Amino acid sequence: MTAIVSFIGWHDSGKTTLAAGVVAHLKRKGLRVAVIKSSDKSGIIFDSPDTDTFIHRQAGADEVMLVAPDQMALLATPKKLSLTTLAHRYFPDADIVIGEGFKEARQIAKIEVVTNPEQQLRREVSGVIAVATDLDISSDYVFRLNEAAEIAEFIQKRFIDNEKRRPDKTALLVNGRKIVLKRFIQDSLAGVVAGYVESLKINEELGEIELRIKL
Repeated sequence: MTAIVSFIGWHDSGKTTLAAGVVAHLKRKGLRVAVIKSSDKSGIIFDSPDTDTFIHRQAGADEVMLVAPDQMALLATPKKLSLTTLAHRYFPDADIVIGEGFKEARQIAKIEVVTNPEQQLRREVSGVIAVATDLDISSDYVFRLNEAAEIAEFIQKRFIDNEKRRPDKTALLVNGRKIVLKRFIQDSLAGVVAGYVESLKINEELGEIELRIKL
C-alpha cells in the first residue's frame, strides 16, 4: 500500500517550500514521488510559473495533482474523494504520496508546519506525527524549517524502510475506497483475472491488467 504523508499549516506558513524540499531529497534517493495539492481557491492556472504545483514539478515530483473547488488537475471535474482514494487511484505505483493540505483527512500521518505560536493545528486535528518550526515548541518530533533532508530521512525510515513492503499484486477499490487484501487473496484474484484475459488470446505478453466494473 502506498505510504501517504501530508504537510499542513496556516496560509503562508511555508508548507510548499518545505514539502518541495522534501520531494527533492526523496527523489535523490531514487524514490518515485507524487504530490497532491489541495486548495480552496478557484481559477488557478495549473502548473504555471510561481504556482505551488509548478514548484513541486521543479522539485522533481513524478506526478502532481491539484484539487480545487472548480477543477481537479489533471484537468478533471472535481470529485469529493479522500486523500487516500486519490493516492491509490491515481498514483498506485508511487513509493510515497506527499499531500499538502487535507488537514481533516482521517487516518493520515501529518507533519505540521508552524510559524505562529497562536496557530497550531495539532490541537484540533488528528494524525500529527511531527512538527516543522523555528519556534520553541515541545513535541515528540520537532524539525527546523530548513531541515528538509532530515524530514525526508524521517519519512523514509518511518514509512518505507521499516515497512519492508512488497508491492501489491492486486489492488481493489470499492466506491473509491481501497480494500486491504491479504497476500493469498491478491494472488488468487490476480490468477483468476489473468486466466480470463489469457483465454481471450490477446497477442501480447501480460504485464499489468486494469479492470473497472461499474454496477
